[in-house]
Amino acid sequence: MNAALRLSLSSLRGHGRRFAGTFFAVFLGVAFLAGTLVMGDTLRAGFDTMFGNATKGTDAVVRSAGVITTPGESQGVRAPVGTDLVRTIERVPGVAAAAPDIQGAGQLIGSDRKPVGGQGPPTLAGNWIDDPKLNAYRLAEGRAPAESGEVVVNRGAAEKGHLKIGDTTVLRTPDPVRVTIVGLATFGGEDGMAQVTFTGMTQADAEKYLTARPGEAAAIRVRAGPGVGQDELVSALAPVLPKGVEAITGQESARENTDMISSQFLTLFTTLLLVFSGIALLVATFSIHNTFAIVVAQRTRENALLRALGASRRQVTASTLAEASVVAVAASAVGIAGGIGIAAGLQALFPAIGFPFPEGGLVISGLSMLLPLGVGGVVCLGSALLPAARAGRTAPLAALRETAVDESGASRVRATAGGGLAALAVGVTLTGVLLTPSLWLAGLGAVLALAAFVVLGPVASSAAVRVLGAPLDRLRGVTGGLARRNALRSPRRTAATAGALMIGVAVVSLFTVFGASLKATMDQTVSRSFAGDVAVSTPSFGAGGSGLSPGLAPALARQPSVEYAVGLGKGVAEVNGQGRALTVTDPVTLGKVFDLGHVQGSLDGLGADGIAITRTEADKQHLATGDTARLAFTGGQKADFTVRAVYGRSELAGDYVITRAAWAPHRTQDSDTLVAVSFKDGVSPAEGKAAVEKVAERYGDPEVQTRDEYARSSAAGIDMMLTLVYALLALAVLIALLGIANTLTLAVHERTRELGLLRAVGQTRAQLRAMVRWESVLVAAFGTAGGLALGAFLGWVLVEASDGASDSAFAFAVPPLRLVVVALVGLAAGALAGLRPARRAARLDVLRAIATE
Repeated sequence: MNAALRLSLSSLRGHGRRFAGTFFAVFLGVAFLAGTLVMGDTLRAGFDTMFGNATKGTDAVVRSAGVITTPGESQGVRAPVGTDLVRTIERVPGVAAAAPDIQGAGQLIGSDRKPVGGQGPPTLAGNWIDDPKLNAYRLAEGRAPAESGEVVVNRGAAEKGHLKIGDTTVLRTPDPVRVTIVGLATFGGEDGMAQVTFTGMTQADAEKYLTARPGEAAAIRVRAGPGVGQDELVSALAPVLPKGVEAITGQESARENTDMISSQFLTLFTTLLLVFSGIALLVATFSIHNTFAIVVAQRTRENALLRALGASRRQVTASTLAEASVVAVAASAVGIAGGIGIAAGLQALFPAIGFPFPEGGLVISGLSMLLPLGVGGVVCLGSALLPAARAGRTAPLAALRETAVDESGASRVRATAGGGLAALAVGVTLTGVLLTPSLWLAGLGAVLALAAFVVLGPVASSAAVRVLGAPLDRLRGVTGGLARRNALRSPRRTAATAGALMIGVAVVSLFTVFGASLKATMDQTVSRSFAGDVAVSTPSFGAGGSGLSPGLAPALARQPSVEYAVGLGKGVAEVNGQGRALTVTDPVTLGKVFDLGHVQGSLDGLGADGIAITRTEADKQHLATGDTARLAFTGGQKADFTVRAVYGRSELAGDYVITRAAWAPHRTQDSDTLVAVSFKDGVSPAEGKAAVEKVAERYGDPEVQTRDEYARSSAAGIDMMLTLVYALLALAVLIALLGIANTLTLAVHERTRELGLLRAVGQTRAQLRAMVRWESVLVAAFGTAGGLALGAFLGWVLVEASDGASDSAFAFAVPPLRLVVVALVGLAAGALAGLRPARRAARLDVLRAIATE
């Protein structure tokens, strides 16, 4: 084993450039994985610190015990508690202070009349708490609000909105409120709570604008006296609290908030990055395997001589694996350092683009260091295992033979096995898509399809290169013909080299097709369901924004140019024991502006005790018109609602509809998410839109869009998602290109004598460079074509599986222009990857090349 190690180290010192591509493939994959893990740990620790600071001086939180959670939401909705409970709490032994905590949505308008924040992180408003220990914010400049209309805002929000002390602006609550900034606040020494915006008002203003009724608060913060622990305080509070109200420790409140962020945002974010890390490492596996396969093939005679001199199979195999181990350890170690750099860069970049990255230093755990190191080693050693075993099987007599001919392209066994695997993949996929809708079966079929592509690669590469390279004979003459023959020389090598790029292109194509399908689905949904002329909405996603004033729709309905205007609000309740989102609206007008499909029953008479349900939910709940559904609200109230209508479509209208009168006793801060408007006959779109914009200006100036504009803006987040996906997948494509470049470099080394003979018989340096470049382009073209086909197929699978697993109807769409761009980028990348090997080939000394053994 020592002799094998010495031989490996000697080989690495003498031929280190052969493994440069392998080194960079492992380095990039490990760096991405390490960066993801470090960033996840840093985010988690940052949110722990942030929420810990938010409740640092709070020893107990008194809140409503009942919570209703709807599907897809991890944070439930609670009823408010009465502020008069503060006086009761203050009389409890061990209590030093108590203050109501009134919270709601409130979005500041900047000096440029544009909303501040709201692109993801919440835009919060609340009462300014005078007790400095119960208030997480600290006054940095100015004073606390003392009169109606005065507010304190966090300094970060003021800077983004170009606001300062003394400025008067608008706060959307969602009704517009004129406010004057009298103070700027910090949070934990920073300009704000990550990217969250906060506006502190007087308690009277907070009750007026953020609650449904005076005397209500989201919770009550309690501070313990000297020597009283948090658990002791909670135990003392429990006997005096009314039914339906509970007390939890401040530490428990902070932990709940952190868990909510972890389950919702952090898990999704880190999982997404880990998936792309896995894709990058999978692509790296192809490149690493190909490098070692070529190196082993080039050293056939050397290994045979070692066997003839007495080296055992195990020693030859161990020598190759030792080389892989050295490369793996070195590349993984450097990759870990690179991963820390990636995490530091993202930590600096994300806040600049509005991403909620909490302040604080990087958190580097042992797992974040050891796991990437282990994964890098496993990937490198696993990729080198088959080539190492092949090296160990080298016969001593191979030293007397010429290099073996690769006949994998004509292998009947490979063709049969690959064809059977492809048939199984198609069968499993179609079963999971068409017969028994299942994302798991569809995913299994996708994995089998990828395996079939890998097995069939050498067989397909021969035919594909002949077809793709046919024009080269006519366009580039002898140079093109030689490039095509070189690509055909080793089908297994060509397939393995193109396989890395194929996976990268396939994933890019998959997301491109799926993104286009989502946009087509959104457009189809709006076109089919929305029968109005314009939509009024707030340009925000995630938790941000403040919604629309419920008074906007009635104000628009009074305009001479408007036929109908309906606002859609949100509510929550348990329907027969299951948490469900409610659409709060005027059902009669809803049916005139939205296409609800076939309606059984009537929307006219819902009143304060009626409900309308989609056909899908009615079937799930076993309800029909005339039946009674039991609704339980956050405050503990329960009421029987009669199902008075069952309608067909729910994309924009939601699954459950009740009137505003029915929701009024249970509402908190009231707002609409969308206002749909239909114009009277004869009113031009421009005239009607102008009239709507004039009214909307009085209600915080929300965005007014035509139906087509609304469809496009609703799908705008998809383009943002695709941009992020493309940026992340660029790493996988880069690794694939390194693999192509490394393979061609090794191939140039392998064909040194041949290239020298070509130069000797008259081939120019320019022709030699072109030959190598066109070979690279052919390999890239094969990988790109395979990736496009596989990606389009998997995109269709994902769309159809999502359609079967969801109540919404998905539309399948293929964006030809984007896929053409992907194809052109793949070809251009192939040409780029061939530049360095081509230059190296052209610089070969002719006489030395001919003399090479």
